[in-house]
Amino acid sequence: MSLTAAVGVAAHGHVSNIVINGVSYQTYDPTVFPYMSDPPTVVGWAASNTDNGFVAPDAFNSGDIVCHKAATPAGGYAQVAAGDSISIHWNTWPESHKGPMIDYLAACNGPCDSVDKNALEFFKIDEAGILDSSSAPGTWASDVLIQNNNTWLVQIPTNLKAGNYVLRHETIALHSAGQANGAQNYPQCFNIEVTGGGSQAPAGVVASELYTPTDPGIEVNIYVSGLDYQIPGPALISGVPSTVKQVSSAITASASATVGSGSGSGSGNGSGATTTTTTKAASTSPSQAKPTTTLITSTKPVVSSTTKVPSTTAANTSATKTQTGGVAAQTLYGQCGGINWTGATTCAKGTCTEYNPYYSQCVEVAAAAAPAPARGGGCAGSKNQAGRR
Repeated sequence: MSLTAAVGVAAHGHVSNIVINGVSYQTYDPTVFPYMSDPPTVVGWAASNTDNGFVAPDAFNSGDIVCHKAATPAGGYAQVAAGDSISIHWNTWPESHKGPMIDYLAACNGPCDSVDKNALEFFKIDEAGILDSSSAPGTWASDVLIQNNNTWLVQIPTNLKAGNYVLRHETIALHSAGQANGAQNYPQCFNIEVTGGGSQAPAGVVASELYTPTDPGIEVNIYVSGLDYQIPGPALISGVPSTVKQVSSAITASASATVGSGSGSGSGNGSGATTTTTTKAASTSPSQAKPTTTLITSTKPVVSSTTKVPSTTAANTSATKTQTGGVAAQTLYGQCGGINWTGATTCAKGTCTEYNPYYSQCVEVAAAAAPAPARGGGCAGSKNQAGRR
């Protein structure tokens, strides 16, 4: 693996599993599965972001924005009842990559394992943006993700019509978004079969029409206090909260993805089979030390996509530090400088490298020696995105 790819894998993250009523389902690992001769069938869509990279705004009109780079449908699915919640677990996420958390659904109108991704019409069921803008760069939904052990909880609408759906989960890193083409989208998709429910069948839009590169929630300078951030994308569907209380849960069992056609008719009766293995109840978090931060909002009939998300309990957004020789130092890929930055300015590993006046990052020596990106850039290295990580 090249140095650039290695930096990418370490700097960002991906969804490792989803949990439904205590049962954990493995998702697609882009850093491992592409190199396996016979990867497992999972509920997560396959994608070619082997460096844990992102989709840039100049690709918004391409198929990459649907479920990530060169994504193809998952071979299996998980079953969930309308009204239940899905806990989405990331393996890691960098604190410096602040931005919103957004979730969509799209009906497959048949089996999801063979659906045309460009024909999927997505409707928004969950969104959260900036929570406290009193001091730049603010507290964001991504900070709540981190403080809740890198998990995000999304509720399936109670009255949703039963059937097969693609759940599109996304965060948008905005640390470089002050410049054109600087935002970083990380969409990931999972196949689900919704059971029960009612008759709600919301209209949606194809993924290539969700955003434009100049949307105010895409091209935005987050390094200003009092930011009135506009979450990009269409409005939430009616009758759902902007988001639900964000809490971590426990995994009590694991299950393989169900393989088969699911409930293409909308009846909710899947035809596939799954194997469940009971495990000892454990926290869904790889780290027990992090405090849980809750995000509570109320249900609204309709919420405009430009509505500012209400403030909630602020997450602890200070960067992780290590002690080196008795002096506080920033970890690799952490922020180490910039206007209004009050944290560590030395690196426990790597070199503190400035990418714009507001953001400096601890990167590997070889990456720091690479040509600097245009002013306003973000992190170091990604396929076709050199200098932005």
